[in-house]
Amino acid sequence: MNAEEIKMDRPKQILSMHPQKFALWLFIVSVMMMFAALTSAYIVKQADNNWLLFDMPDAFVYTSIVIVLSSVTMHWAYLSAKKDNIPQAKAAVLSTFVLGIIFLIGQYQSWSELVEMDVYFVGNPAGSFIYVLTGLHGLHLISALIFLFIVFIAVFRYKVHSKRLNRIEMCTTYWHFLGGLWLYLYFFLLLNS
Repeated sequence: MNAEEIKMDRPKQILSMHPQKFALWLFIVSVMMMFAALTSAYIVKQADNNWLLFDMPDAFVYTSIVIVLSSVTMHWAYLSAKKDNIPQAKAAVLSTFVLGIIFLIGQYQSWSELVEMDVYFVGNPAGSFIYVLTGLHGLHLISALIFLFIVFIAVFRYKVHSKRLNRIEMCTTYWHFLGGLWLYLYFFLLLNS
């Protein structure tokens, strides 16, 4: 048999992905489509004559810094688990969780700033959009915090380590996605306000 015949005899290798990871990626794509639709609607609606102009809340700057830091700590958690450094993985997951809570508190503060500027959910499409965009992102971040809490418990029970990385990989992917999504929303709102 020559090399060509040997190649033909081998079965084709099928690309495979863990079903939970596949489901996560489908979810991420659907969230991306939802936010793409909302930001597109924002641009279309902005052409109306009743669009309210206002400054972005200062809290958005701080929450952006916090979400970037939380992405760093989440990656630190993943790398620590990959190296079987469980004490560091615990510290990093806990740090990420705390930073996620700080982000949500900052988002609440940004809503308070909007109210002080007389920008409300009802009354003007500009205000409605900013509350919907930030609120939906916050809702997804709450789901990520729940996922992170599950990973946190798994790390403490030594169920996350170099041979069992699926949970923390998925959580890291979702967390980085939400961080990137927030930065996209922040710069989108900054450039289109």
